[in-house]
Amino acid sequence: MRILVVEDDPLLADGLQAGLRQAGFDVDHAPDGVAADLALGAHAYAAVVLDLGLPRRGGLDVLQRLRVRADAVPVLILTARDRVEDRITGLDTGADDYVVKPVDLGELAARLRALVRRSRGEAAPVLQVGALRLDPAARQVTFRGEGVELQAREFAMLHELMLNAGRVLSREQLVERLYAWGEEIESNAIEVHVHHLRRKLAPEVIRTVRGVGYLVPRNQDG
Repeated sequence: MRILVVEDDPLLADGLQAGLRQAGFDVDHAPDGVAADLALGAHAYAAVVLDLGLPRRGGLDVLQRLRVRADAVPVLILTARDRVEDRITGLDTGADDYVVKPVDLGELAARLRALVRRSRGEAAPVLQVGALRLDPAARQVTFRGEGVELQAREFAMLHELMLNAGRVLSREQLVERLYAWGEEIESNAIEVHVHHLRRKLAPEVIRTVRGVGYLVPRNQDG
């Protein structure tokens, strides 16, 4: 799950990236408002962690421009501004959540999972499609009642496909959603991950739509 962290403090940005990656997110970092605006215009993120006191362009301006473009990506404001008036302004400008620094990284990850879940129309914290069950918080997968060990990228791909169960995701969409800036991507990486998932689960769990992409069917047996 690819997210954008917008934070101008280098030490805090490094800590946020490390903690969120450990929680299973793929993280891009923008150090100022202009870089954030460019990144948000070029990439589809699952969520954004946005500071307000940014150089070059303020966080509220970034948020406002995002919503004017009708981009519904979930935005969590993470800021030192703790006045009630600031919270009201941030939420009324289009933020989905507002958290005051410092924040526990576990709580931040949980809030992001909740935002993404709600943005995809999922009410339950655990995803289930037929006999396939995925717990994002515990990072556990079971199939037909048995635990399945997945590599980090396999888990991320299955999570993305289950969040979009019944909808086809192209190879390009999967690459965009699973890999952050600077990560090396083999030309056949998506196909390899799909192959491994089918081998560890069952061939029918992920369907290939020839010439279009891949999907997890909603009407799986189980």
